[in-house]
Amino acid sequence: MGSRLALVTGASSGIGRAFARRLGADGYDLVVVGRRRERLEELAASLPDVEVTPLVADLGTDGGVDEVAEVCAARPLTMLVNNAGVAHYMPFVELPADKARELVHVKVVAPTMLARAAVPGMVARGAGAVVNVAGMIAFSGPAPQPQLPRRAVYAGTLAHLVAMSQALQVELAGTGVRVQVLCPGVVATEFHQRQGLDLSAVPRMSAEDVVTAGLRGLELGEVVCAPGVEQDGLLEEVSRADLAAFGAQSPELAKRYRVG
Repeated sequence: MGSRLALVTGASSGIGRAFARRLGADGYDLVVVGRRRERLEELAASLPDVEVTPLVADLGTDGGVDEVAEVCAARPLTMLVNNAGVAHYMPFVELPADKARELVHVKVVAPTMLARAAVPGMVARGAGAVVNVAGMIAFSGPAPQPQLPRRAVYAGTLAHLVAMSQALQVELAGTGVRVQVLCPGVVATEFHQRQGLDLSAVPRMSAEDVVTAGLRGLELGEVVCAPGVEQDGLLEEVSRADLAAFGAQSPELAKRYRVG
């Protein structure tokens, strides 16, 4: 067994599977979480040199989140990769309530509660890393409708991961625990196919390149890692603009809202 242990959600395909394979090749023991047992067992069989524990759980449910959170609290995790996701791209007024609930559960509740379970142990051990996989759609809120599929809830969940990761990294400064939000663009995985979207003609990054960026970003100390953005200063500009707006607030009503 290796001396490092990572738990990866959404490990049955795409970015999660690529993370598991890379970390396993680097000597991490693994807890791999997903809904498809056969995929998890296939992944485990492909990594014979490390200990791989498949954990079948549905992070779209309270029970699934609680089951994985118990493992996060009980095991000495070196790294937590919150990768599980569902897209559910559709207009807000047409998004069924059960799909909206599942999306928020998988991309907001699960990463929050799993990190909450894992981080105290990491702090006590003085080391660890939490990687929250979001996406560049987190920054797309102002985009005009023709540019992207209608995705209000999905964009909101990813924006939550960005803000939570930034704030949590500040809270954990000096503890030895690092936090990253990983924001790829369009990635060549099964993700969009399962939502009925054909992106075969769209240039896409490989899941392996996303993982390379995320792990290198941790080494560089990046909290927001955008694998496909060449000018990292653009991300710094976004942060500066956010902080400028936050710092410019006043208890006085802004002039544009005063009547008469």
